[in-house]
Amino acid sequence: MQISREATWVADYDVIVAGGGVAGVAAAVTAKRMGKRTLLIEKTIGLGGLATNGLINLFVPMCNGRGVQIIKGMAEELLRLSVKYGYDTLPDAWKNGEPGMGETSRYITRFSAPIFTLALTEFVRNEGVDLLFDTVITTPVMKGNVCLGLVVENKTGCEFYGAKMVIDTTGDADVIFRAGVPTIQGQNYHTYFPKSVTLESCKKAAETEDMSKLYGNIYSGGRATLYGKNQPEGKPARGGTTVEDVTEYIIENHIECLENIKKDDRWKRTIVTLPTMPQFRTTRHIAGDYTLQTEDAYKHFEDSIAAICDFDRRDYLYEVPYRTLVRSGFPNLITAGRSAAAEGYAWDVLRVIPPAIITGQAAGAACSLALDAQVDICHVDIGRLQKTLEEQNVMIHFDDDLIPEEEMMDVYAGAEGHI
Repeated sequence: MQISREATWVADYDVIVAGGGVAGVAAAVTAKRMGKRTLLIEKTIGLGGLATNGLINLFVPMCNGRGVQIIKGMAEELLRLSVKYGYDTLPDAWKNGEPGMGETSRYITRFSAPIFTLALTEFVRNEGVDLLFDTVITTPVMKGNVCLGLVVENKTGCEFYGAKMVIDTTGDADVIFRAGVPTIQGQNYHTYFPKSVTLESCKKAAETEDMSKLYGNIYSGGRATLYGKNQPEGKPARGGTTVEDVTEYIIENHIECLENIKKDDRWKRTIVTLPTMPQFRTTRHIAGDYTLQTEDAYKHFEDSIAAICDFDRRDYLYEVPYRTLVRSGFPNLITAGRSAAAEGYAWDVLRVIPPAIITGQAAGAACSLALDAQVDICHVDIGRLQKTLEEQNVMIHFDDDLIPEEEMMDVYAGAEGHI
């Protein structure tokens, strides 16, 4: 049975960004700042993606663990925005900028997810980006390998928005997958962390006058870590890209969470916020023209669009090739954030909040330059893109002086839990 609906044309844009997570916000704002008419489409009613809706409210380390900031650009801008109106857990040494060589605390902070959501809405609006909330992208309209625009469903009905360039920041590569771009399936462990408060945590927050002490995740569902520790025996990892996977994951975790809540006095605890999206991290990514590997640490790339650091280990540095965001043969499609091309542990390094923002910024800049030069997204002048990003305070190549002697390298539990 074939069912079709007629979509109403609404508007044409230079750039459409699909997905309003932190990568999508960075992409949309960058394109708009570079003079492009830009639309950001988000399926929920809040920006920020996993960082906010998913309650993964942690800017992981943006430094090398020795006092040198590596990830800058819009990641720095959004980190400061995330704590501008709410609490932070920034180390004192980093509160006023880079402390310099020798500092062993890392540039890391937690933030209020709901307040960051509100701040992102204000940020995007003030930058002049057009925004659609509560809008689900159903179909990329293709002419060969060129995307003409996106069909969406929302309260108005079935609509079509035309685009010269499309950036997929859905986190799951949904748009490029449906457009026929080759993708790679990932897997996810059994993890579910809502935000809870107890009378004891309320007391601690009041005594310290610190709202960051109020919240916990003691009434979780699945407690598997990033690396699969605590994964229930016999439970397979989930791909997270089918409705069955998502539904079963939600049902199982809701029930487990409720069972944990039942164990405690109902007058002494409550759940404040449940995740409003699955807390999957690695669902699907583009089969890009290059796939970042774990062993690419300390390697320089001619087409690097950013230097990034390892959030879990001091000293380890990577560069992100532009080719991880694109696939040759698709002239106006690019991705960023969690769906950039990487495998194994390198995917974990690349997908977290600061690198996701930086790749989003690079994608927005690349689309703008491609439109200016009237070239395919894969044929952007890399030198010009790098210069543009450097002017936007992005570190393109790390300094080799930051590469430590092997015996000096160490491991650091930068994640402070589950990310």
